[in-house]
Amino acid sequence: MKRKTCNNGLTLVELLVVIFVLSLLMGVLLPALSKAREQARKILGAGNQRQIISAAILFSQDNNQRYPESVATLGNDLLGWNWGEPTILTCYNARSPRMYRSVSAYLWNYIEDASTMYCPNAPLKYKYLHQAWDAGEDWDNPQTPLEKDAFKGTYCFYWNYTGYLQERDYPFKGPRNAAGGAWQSKLLVSDYFGYDHFRNPNSYGSCEKFPQASITEGSLLSSAFWSDKGSTAPGPPDIKLNAGYTDGHVESYSSADTVIMRVIKMPQTNEPYPYGDGIGPGFFYLPRKALD
Repeated sequence: MKRKTCNNGLTLVELLVVIFVLSLLMGVLLPALSKAREQARKILGAGNQRQIISAAILFSQDNNQRYPESVATLGNDLLGWNWGEPTILTCYNARSPRMYRSVSAYLWNYIEDASTMYCPNAPLKYKYLHQAWDAGEDWDNPQTPLEKDAFKGTYCFYWNYTGYLQERDYPFKGPRNAAGGAWQSKLLVSDYFGYDHFRNPNSYGSCEKFPQASITEGSLLSSAFWSDKGSTAPGPPDIKLNAGYTDGHVESYSSADTVIMRVIKMPQTNEPYPYGDGIGPGFFYLPRKALD
């Protein structure tokens, strides 16, 4: 009697069915995995902000309860100085001989890893992030002819910072000392979220990715961030951000629950930069809780 042979291979139809099912599963799983990775990076970003807060608090404990001076200024020997963006990690020139021009000069002893100062959800890491942080006061970008270079990151640093509150017509005052005060905000650090920056006119920008966002490339002096490239949608995009406070905690807040701060051009009068068509640093959105 002749024994029947058994063919265990898949037919073409069966193979196509398997491929179709796998494609469906990948279509379902990939967005979920992408969202999980984004959430994981957001958690890492909150951890970074906690470390930054801890560093600022430790600095205050070692310096008569004073937080570091803000380096978010634009120093000029001939014209004096004015405020710059709160994302500045190193400015061109220190405001005075008694101050540093880099955050690193204040906090390097408490934060050695430059990655802590960078939002992990930002699209691309600044090429010279670690070199700039380690160099501190001596930072000089090798790709520019300038003797001293500025460096802007993806977080906003508000200790000893002064801005102009668009809705309330008075200055925002960042934390000066650990003792606090009725005139001081408790906000120390936040994700970058703004509008109409000169690098993306008439657009929203953030270190956190949001719907319809694409990459605004970094420059020799600035980190890359997400932007909606002139979207006509009314109001800010729906986005969740992190902010950290002087009591040590970091919490999430919504882009809908914010107030507008503008950068001050004239410190003597608190006059802000003009805005429109990307001619200045634009708006910065603060969590409303920062003004409580």
